[in-house]
Amino acid sequence: MNCEQKTKVSVITTSYNYSEYISQTIESVLAQTFSDWELIIVDDASTDNSVEIIKSFLNDKRIKLVVHDKNKGLREAIKTGLEQAQGEWIAFLESDDTLNPDTLQMRINEANNADIIFNAVNLFGDSEKMQNKLRFVNETENILNKITFPANVFKLFQTRNVILTLSSVMFKKELINEQALNAPVDEFFDWWFYIHITQNSNVYYINQKLTNWRIHSDSYISRSRKRKYKLVNAMAYYDIFKQKKSFELFLLALNCFVKMLFVRIWVNVSKLIK
Repeated sequence: MNCEQKTKVSVITTSYNYSEYISQTIESVLAQTFSDWELIIVDDASTDNSVEIIKSFLNDKRIKLVVHDKNKGLREAIKTGLEQAQGEWIAFLESDDTLNPDTLQMRINEANNADIIFNAVNLFGDSEKMQNKLRFVNETENILNKITFPANVFKLFQTRNVILTLSSVMFKKELINEQALNAPVDEFFDWWFYIHITQNSNVYYINQKLTNWRIHSDSYISRSRKRKYKLVNAMAYYDIFKQKKSFELFLLALNCFVKMLFVRIWVNVSKLIK
């Protein structure tokens, strides 16, 4: 079902020392067949020449640059971008990823079907690291392909982040609140954010690889992520429970905590056996 072309999309890109990739990211937005967008780039005090590269694109008035005077992290950079956003819809695009030319149009085509729209991803970059992720990506796609969309995916996040990268999602701006933005661990902002905004939202999945997710050793995830996601998603469900006081939410949070403890016990036992 098509939505009127007047719908505006704010694309938010957070930038930090990705001068090698940022041009390709911006060019992929400029190449969109859907033209009613704005690109808000928040540079989080890069120490390379990222800002100079971004400035070379500012002749297009749809592109805005905000530069932090000091490094504040992903969560605060996203908050800055959201403060500047004028669109009804928000899309994230990480500064080392790219979008296919029809990505925004394909998402807008489903704008009447859901509050959150995301799509399948194409992996590219470091072939060895891609192989490490490929099994998880394929498993996730198999799970999603068994669901009839639009659907609610809130409970899926107990065990798996089904939205593989921030660069693959678009959502209505009205879904955002301060609670959803206050992730306790910056590296897991995405997981915390998705759990909070999917609770009462219809989600639509486009089974087409519209986002190109770059896998490389210098990525934010590769540099920063530790296996603490089980704690973060348990905390996210508990955070919502504190607001809603729902017994079902309490059970979701408890289930996540129990699974986290079980995994830790199993890891420790495995070490002793070895």
